[in-house]
Amino acid sequence: MFAVVQAAGWPVWPLVACSVWAVALIIDRFLCLRPAKVAPASLLNEVLSFARTSVPSPDVVTQLERNSALGEVLASGLRTLNADPKCSEDELRSRVESTGRIVAHRLERNLTALATIASAAPLMGLFGTVVGMIELFGSQGPGAGVGGNPAQLAHGISVALYNTAFGLLIAIPSLIFWRYFRARVDAYLLTLEVSAERLLHHLNALRQLPRR
Repeated sequence: MFAVVQAAGWPVWPLVACSVWAVALIIDRFLCLRPAKVAPASLLNEVLSFARTSVPSPDVVTQLERNSALGEVLASGLRTLNADPKCSEDELRSRVESTGRIVAHRLERNLTALATIASAAPLMGLFGTVVGMIELFGSQGPGAGVGGNPAQLAHGISVALYNTAFGLLIAIPSLIFWRYFRARVDAYLLTLEVSAERLLHHLNALRQLPRR
């Protein structure tokens, strides 16, 4: 592998750095976008069941907030009611939406960098191709003699082809994973939005119950 990198010349080193960066981003997103860490399937029903007759205590809300991204969004509504039971519906909704935006930004973290690698890698490969072509034609200059310099000719061709291949090899998986993670985040955001709406409806109905 090192021999291939050497044959590709110095323009391949930025591509190698991009490949390492892309792998790190992909591993990070796989770990951070697990369902158990973002939106556990039964969490909303458990919260609605637990808050069937009253708002949970602050300690329970803190545990919920640490559970997952969905728990953080749901906990923001419960915490708002614990702090001010008489807050308006608009204030309650605003607090939950604000937390939702923070969580959404966290879920989308590093996706832009992965998309940038997918877009830039072919261009970096093209740059390496141009460098290889320059070396190739340089070896065929007037002072190169008949047939030019075969070693430099072969080096120029290898630089051009290897960099093109490396650029595509990095860009294609990066683009595939970016689309996969983008779709996954969109699905999570929809789940968070629907769950928050159900909780808000439940809390507004809970506040209208006669107090004992």
